[in-house]
Amino acid sequence: MDVRVKFCGLSRPADIAAAHAAGAGYVGFVFFPKSPRYVTPEAAAALALEVPPGIAKVALVVDAGDALLDEITATVPLDMLQLHGRESPERVAEVRRRYGLPVMKAVGIADAGDLPALDAYGRVADQILVDAKPPKEADLPGGNGLSFDWRLIAGRRWPVPWMLAGGLEAANVAEAIRLTGARQVDVSSGVEAARGVKDAALIRAFADAVRG
Repeated sequence: MDVRVKFCGLSRPADIAAAHAAGAGYVGFVFFPKSPRYVTPEAAAALALEVPPGIAKVALVVDAGDALLDEITATVPLDMLQLHGRESPERVAEVRRRYGLPVMKAVGIADAGDLPALDAYGRVADQILVDAKPPKEADLPGGNGLSFDWRLIAGRRWPVPWMLAGGLEAANVAEAIRLTGARQVDVSSGVEAARGVKDAALIRAFADAVRG
């Protein structure tokens, strides 16, 4: 089974090179100032030029207003927007219309009560990112290294493509794929040597585990 990998929170040219060497399907840039993976639009624009054709460039934003999205989309050559905050289904639809880019909506899962949101966002987004719900005291909506009970989504499907995220690393990603049937996976903290610092060997190990 061919599984596409998104390496998120890349901030250096070496990260792009490592992701490409590992066969990345997507690379993600984080435009959330509280994140240790934050990059400015100008820095992301330079990084985007390093991304080879065939790899989708994704902008991760958190409850971003139009002014920030205007700046990002005008500065960075992108293929997709990832909305990772508390954006409503109406806001997701509005962003799709305004910017003409595919939109991926992240939905945090902790228990079965969170599952209906996947259906709601699946009707308005181009893709959904099924992530672990952050703790209430967390500063970051994602990239916390937390996973959820993958059995909650085993065998489930939505009207649009979806991607599994949340606490994935080389040691557990094969099991996560087996339990959920995911055809796409997203990793950030699971390929870091230190908080916000990607490691080429961990990137390669993760990709090998996905395809192994």
